[in-house]
Formats: sequence, structure tokens, C-alpha cells
Amino acid sequence: MALHESSSSFFSPWPDRLRHSAIVLLAAGLALSVLVALDELSLIRAFAVFLCIAAAALVPWRLHDVAASREDTRSVNPVENGAVAAVVAGMPDPAVLLDRAGRVIHLNAAAAQLAPALRKNELAQFALRSPEIITALREAIATTEPRRATYLDHVPVDRWMELVITPVPVPTLFGGTDKCMLMTFHDLTPLRRVEEMRADFVANASHELRTPLAALSGFIDTLQGPARDDPRARERFLGIMHTQATRMARLIDDLLSLSRVELSAHVRPDTCVDLIPIIRQVADGLEPLARERQVVIEIQLPEAPVMIAGDREELLRLFENLIENALKYGASGGRVIVSLKEAASGEGAPEIRVLVRDFGPGIAPEHLPRLTERFYRVDVGDSRLQGGTGLGLSLVKHILNRHRGRLLIESVPKNGATFTACFPQVKTTAAA
Repeated sequence: MALHESSSSFFSPWPDRLRHSAIVLLAAGLALSVLVALDELSLIRAFAVFLCIAAAALVPWRLHDVAASREDTRSVNPVENGAVAAVVAGMPDPAVLLDRAGRVIHLNAAAAQLAPALRKNELAQFALRSPEIITALREAIATTEPRRATYLDHVPVDRWMELVITPVPVPTLFGGTDKCMLMTFHDLTPLRRVEEMRADFVANASHELRTPLAALSGFIDTLQGPARDDPRARERFLGIMHTQATRMARLIDDLLSLSRVELSAHVRPDTCVDLIPIIRQVADGLEPLARERQVVIEIQLPEAPVMIAGDREELLRLFENLIENALKYGASGGRVIVSLKEAASGEGAPEIRVLVRDFGPGIAPEHLPRLTERFYRVDVGDSRLQGGTGLGLSLVKHILNRHRGRLLIESVPKNGATFTACFPQVKTTAAA
């Protein structure tokens, strides 16, 4: 079987060689035939010359193919072949393979998304401008030793990244070895956010829960002591205790919601949702509160769907906070208008704007820049009386940051306030 395959592989190229050499052999045969006919050359000599010409016409083709194939093989850098590219492309984290000079040989899709300026056969330090990255890369190239660097990426949101540079020995064209640099990026943002969330939760909870806990403790002591046999006092104190317990439950719920949103702030939602039914659902759910405050909610929304890339549950929480704030703090105006329009951002990008306007007392200009801070209240007494936790607008801001949107606040004292949630508009094809 092996002999048969060897002979077949040896004879298989001959038809192609004969086809390419047909003109040469035909011309040689005619010329030799004429010489034999004119008695200028004997038949044996003519046959010998024809064999030499045939050998010269056929044999060099095989030698040329072998030489060309060897030359092509030598001209391909072993590091630039498809297997190495497939390994780099299959890595889950952003990965870039560099040569000794720092030029990009291969990069995967995650690295291209992390640093869009990276280009093959170009220096990586021109695309990665972080001082920590450049320093680590230069040291790794100079010493051919592993290097690590941690840096903070501010665009589009804050992300903590760890860079690991690992020298990788690779074969060269002439059988030797060289060192390439494999750069991998690890996202440390979830770990950092968990640490911050834990610290913030402890600090905020210990600060804000102190007052309702002290009130509950005082009322319990009173009910166990002087008011033990006073039904009217017991009824009154139990109502206050229920209010304080409800406030603590809402405070903890807001803190947990805020922590969850901050934890995933660097991950942009990619699901297309329709804003219209979300806003209507929130407005219908707050209708009992509006009747209690004697406020009319006016909905001015288009009939056609308005699609954005978003998280439905977070959007429900966002609009619930905005409309509920308008009902509580702008109740004196008697109505709240919820509308939607398309506009362009300051950079000219199309965006969807949802406006919530009340006609209450308004907000003084000096308070506007700080409204989205945690636990910031324009009127502490009124906010606590309304059941507010001081976290509503902070939660709205963080939800909008995760959706790559922004919050606009406009207010004139004694003329109400308008809170506008701006979302990037998705492309028509994505919405479809």
C-alpha cells in the first residue's frame, strides 16, 4: 500500500508537466525529424538529443516547485501563523501579543474593544497611553521579565484594570528562539466595587439608621415603663414606631439597590426595551399616591414605541423615583407632567429625553449641583416627613450612568422643577 501511494504521488504531477512542456517537445521533435530526413543527423543521435531536451523540459519543473515551496515556508514567521492567532483570539480576557520592539502581532476582540487604537504591526505604547502601562511595557522589553501594573481607566466609566506582561519564548525563522511579550488585562472593577460597597454600606447604614433606631428604642422603653397602662399613648407610639421601621426598611432597600447599580456600572445594558409601557406602568402604580396628595399626573407620550438599550427593572426604579419625588415635593402645584421627546446632546448625538415636571415651590440654585449626592436634602425635616431617604436622586444618577445617559435638573424658585433623564438613542436596525 505504501509503495503504491508513493508511486502514485510520484507520477501524479507528470500530466501537468507534459502539458506545460508540450510546445517545447513538439518543436524539438519537428526540428530533429527534419534533420534526420535531410541526412544531417542519424536517427539514434536525434533520439538521444530529444531525450536530453525532454529531461531538461520536465525535470526543472519539479525542482522549481520544491524550491519555491521551501522559500515560501521560510518567509512565514512562525509567530504570525494562524495557530498563534487562534490561541490569542480564544483567550477570555483582553490579550495582545507583541514582538521584542513592542509592535502588535496579534490581538483578540476583547483587546480591540478595550483599546480601539491598537493596530497590528504598530507600536502598542502609542495606543495605550496610561503611564503605568508604558512603564511596565518598557521594563518588560528591556529586561524580558514579567511585569504587573494596576491602573484606573476613566473612559467611559471608571474601571480598575490589572495588566500582566509575560515574556513568551517563540521559534525564529532560522531555528533559534526569541522573546515576545504577551499582555493580558484583568478587570478588577467588580472586586473594587464590592469593597467600596461594603465600606459605603457600613458607613451609610451606621449613620442614617442611628436616628430611627434610637427613636424605636426610646418608644419601646416608654411603652415598657411610664406608658405601660396608657392605651392612647401606646396607640400613638406604635404608629410612630411603624413609621420609623418603614423608613429603615426603605433606607436599607435603597442602599442595596444603589450598591447593586454601582457594582455593575461598567457593564452597559444591551437589551432593547420600550420606554412607553415602563413609564405608563410607573404612573399607574403611583396613582394612589397622586390622589392622596391631590395631584394630577399628565402623561404626554407618543403612541409609537421608543426603544433604548436598558435594564427594565432599573428603569422602573428610575422613573418611580423621579415621579414620586415630583408628587411629594411638588404637590402644591396640583399637577405633574411626564413627557418624552427626541433631541441632540451637546456633542450632537441623538438622544431620548424623558421630562418630569412639577409646579411646586421649586429648588434654590445653590442646591441644584448637590441634589444627586447621597443623603443630601434641601429640607431635612420635610424630606423625612415625606418618607424620603436622601438616596433617590443618587440612585437615578447611577442608573443613568450605567445606561450611558445623563440627568438634567432645571428649576426656578416658586415655579416648579423639571428633571430630565437623557438616554442615548439606539440605531433603527437595533430597535427593529
